[in-house]
Amino acid sequence: MLLKLSIMVLTLIAISAFVPGIYVAGIYTSIIVAIFIGVANLTIKPILTILTLPIHIITFGVSSFFINAFIFWFISTFVKGFYVSGLVPALIGSLIISIVGAVTSRL
Repeated sequence: MLLKLSIMVLTLIAISAFVPGIYVAGIYTSIIVAIFIGVANLTIKPILTILTLPIHIITFGVSSFFINAFIFWFISTFVKGFYVSGLVPALIGSLIISIVGAVTSRL
């Protein structure tokens, strides 16, 4: 679990370096954001998935990218030192986070 958290922290720092529109102030902020993303994916994401189930069925699950982007942006609204400037950076950042999460889930 600590390894997955460390990988997520490094991923957030890399995202802030390479994706314009996403800013992470430092390691401490990145740790807080990684923890909040994990908690949000365990609590908020299942509720949003159930509420948007008809849209999921119609779009064959593509709408889950927008749910991930919304969660990514939502976390940036209340964590100081973490900024997401719009929808496109949120989509790119959440896509990278999802890919890294899928890879690290196999560890």
